[in-house]
Amino acid sequence: MSSIPLDYETLRLIWWLLLGVLLIGFAIMGGRDLGVGTLLPFVARTDDERRVLLNLVGPTWEGNQVWLVLGGGAIFAAFPPLYAVSFSGFYLAMIVILLALILRPVGFKFRGKVSDTRWRATWDWALFIGGFVPSLIMGVAVGNVLLGAPFHIDDTMRIFYTGNFFQLLMPFALLAGLVSLGMIVTQGATVIAGRTEGPIAARARTYGIWAGLVTIVLFALAGVWVAALNGHVVTSVIDPNAPINPLAKTVDLVPGGWLSNYATYPWMMAAPIIAFAGLLVAVISLRGGLKLVALLGSSAGIFGIVSTAGLSIYPFFLPSSTMPNAGLTLWDASSSHLTLFIMLLATAFFLPIIVLYTGFVFRVMRGPVTSDSLGKNPNAY
Repeated sequence: MSSIPLDYETLRLIWWLLLGVLLIGFAIMGGRDLGVGTLLPFVARTDDERRVLLNLVGPTWEGNQVWLVLGGGAIFAAFPPLYAVSFSGFYLAMIVILLALILRPVGFKFRGKVSDTRWRATWDWALFIGGFVPSLIMGVAVGNVLLGAPFHIDDTMRIFYTGNFFQLLMPFALLAGLVSLGMIVTQGATVIAGRTEGPIAARARTYGIWAGLVTIVLFALAGVWVAALNGHVVTSVIDPNAPINPLAKTVDLVPGGWLSNYATYPWMMAAPIIAFAGLLVAVISLRGGLKLVALLGSSAGIFGIVSTAGLSIYPFFLPSSTMPNAGLTLWDASSSHLTLFIMLLATAFFLPIIVLYTGFVFRVMRGPVTSDSLGKNPNAY
């Protein structure tokens, strides 16, 4: 391993950051589409208006899904124990998310095949489900991470998950789900307000203002709740270059322990500050008709909220509620030194391509989407 120019500790930290980048990327880019889908039955009142929203996200939603795929792939390759626990323990929740997401491409393709009001209304509500359900359940999953997942590891390093789907629906987890839903609805509203005109944009601004304000309140409430939770704190010495062994550490449950990182690393306070400030900027900008500023503010709010969750549980990825010392951290749940390095080389090549391609697509698709523009496009939904 001496030929690898980066040490194991550095590579582990880099991949922790990259995983955060991928998850934030999906929350911002995928949140555009999920938010528009959630608002579809409410912001758009006529068939023409709903077609406008479909064509607002239809050309780009598949590309935005790349961030989700990359996030799952990064967990699988860079942090196999985390993949094993989360993708098996949260299996039913993930199936529900995937089934909801499947409704989106089906809805786009089939909605316009029949000129029947009931047929199209059915697919409109299917598209709503495809936006609402993932937005809510992904937040519920984050809430369960802060609560700790019910799993343990035996002496042979076998992982056993002992929970069930309904145990995921705890009050705090549902609150986290509402925070996620609120921030994504705000994101969708800023996109609609920024790229449509007339009554659609006006309704989107109203929904976005209320969603932003509600998200601010719910995020603050979640912060107060987190301060009362038992946080997991590693009390043994951490060897950042040690091989994988989650059971080698000792962990204590400390009331308010999830906030200890902010005392140890004061710079982390920037994350919740950015969350509140970004959402407030989005609300004010929506009221003032500042389209681009509203979108940037909402995106900053998402960045801050997701970062706050990730920084609060550092260095944990997935704490265990039934066997605290089995909780998975970035120091004991990563792949080998060589694997992380090879993956980093691949990422350094492909990630800039993805970013450049995404920027190119959004530049080509820029401009307002209106009923008139749809009439000129034979490929419109």
